[in-house]
Amino acid sequence: MDRSLFISVAVNFLLISGLVVYGFWLFAEYQARGRWAKNVTALLAGIGMLVLALALVLTPRNAAVILRVAETPAYKVLLGVSTALLLAAIAAFGVITYSKPLRLLYERKIEQDLRGELPRIP
Repeated sequence: MDRSLFISVAVNFLLISGLVVYGFWLFAEYQARGRWAKNVTALLAGIGMLVLALALVLTPRNAAVILRVAETPAYKVLLGVSTALLLAAIAAFGVITYSKPLRLLYERKIEQDLRGELPRIP
């Protein structure tokens, strides 16, 4: 691989990675807010960034590099990392789902304890 091709691929990879991260960040911000009407622009921007990243990946030069990488055992590492991240996301969802009711009970207990310590003024 000559030097200019390597630089081109490295810059494309960094650009695509940045777009994917930014797209997922916008999409996550949309999901976190939960208000559809106000955050539809963040949703569309996130999806747009993901489509732009996909369009940049699907160039002939990048496809040739992807083919070279696919012929190596690197796909096994990427598959393992992807599986680990998906399992971590499932576990995080489970922890968040089941810890929220416990956290609410704990917050109620703290409020009751604080009310008991305050002086009663008629």
